Amino acid sequence: MISKAIGTVTEIRQTRAGVQEVVVQSGDEVHLALNHINLTGVADIGDAVVLNTTATELDLGSGGYDFVIHNLTRPLDPTPMDGHIVRLRYTPLQHTVLAVEEPASPHHETMQQASSLEGMPVVCCGLHSQIAPVAAALYHYTEGRCRVVYVMTDSASLALGVSRLVPELSEAGLIHGVITVGQAYGGDLEAVNVFSGLLAARHVMGANVAIVAQGVGNTGTATAFGFSGIDQGIALNAAASLGGIPIACLRISFADPRPRHYRVSHHTLTVLSQVALVRCHVPVPELNPPRLWEVLGQLEEHGIAAKHLVRVLDGSAALDVLRKHRIHVTTMGRTVLEDREYFLAAAAAGAHAAELSVLPETVKQVG
Repeated sequence: MISKAIGTVTEIRQTRAGVQEVVVQSGDEVHLALNHINLTGVADIGDAVVLNTTATELDLGSGGYDFVIHNLTRPLDPTPMDGHIVRLRYTPLQHTVLAVEEPASPHHETMQQASSLEGMPVVCCGLHSQIAPVAAALYHYTEGRCRVVYVMTDSASLALGVSRLVPELSEAGLIHGVITVGQAYGGDLEAVNVFSGLLAARHVMGANVAIVAQGVGNTGTATAFGFSGIDQGIALNAAASLGGIPIACLRISFADPRPRHYRVSHHTLTVLSQVALVRCHVPVPELNPPRLWEVLGQLEEHGIAAKHLVRVLDGSAALDVLRKHRIHVTTMGRTVLEDREYFLAAAAAGAHAAELSVLPETVKQVG
């Protein structure tokens, strides 16, 4: 069932990556909504629009946004589309993109030849917010010399423009390109799947390190396998099968009130014990005892310490980079001050990737 409302646009707050953030008045209610320009056209103040209000009515964690389905005021001009690869296939909003692999792409020949990541580190995250401390650590520990490409999977939000974080990281020079894969769209490059997306990161965008993560939003069901971040394990397998170095970003929290996400999240434990079929690098952040011992104990208990390469290291300097660039990032609404261990875990993964990356000069060592 889709919940809908009709209202009038009263304010255009922001436009980013093909998405407008608008305010819509519907009766006595005020809605904050996102309008995808390539799907529903440009909206302006005074336009009557139809909203999809399903997520906010069910409190699904969409950031409080509704979504414009249709603009009733102005006709939708045909939007020029490149390529022949269809996103949102077999839905009313299907549209074409130019995939990096397809024959019409200027990179088709390169992608025909690409078969290996050539030892490139690939940091695989479970949540979108983890890309910020990973990228900040890579920037710090390589002294800004690492070219970082974000590969966004399609297990959460499909439109890159929903993310406020990615434009901030790009503007700060912490990431240098985005590839959207599967049904996701809106990146600098589009790829058919995570395998070709990783190869494009390396051979088309010249990445030294790739970060793979789902977009904004994470579906969970409090069951062992029913969560969207399970594609972290798929990405780890892909990285290894293509000759890259798979690095798993731990999801750790000592602030989450849910027992299944306290300390090492059950999402991470499932991915590393049952989904990842390859030996992965698993960086653990330096934490004050007894918290460090609790984390290491969980990894031991679930067989992860025996199956993977576990290493404790400090990547905390990444948090200073985020502060310096005024990048505001939260996890489940919690800031770095409120859930420090979560961000330290992602920073440790980035610091470890920095050590393993191949750069023109020697990489600064991390502790």
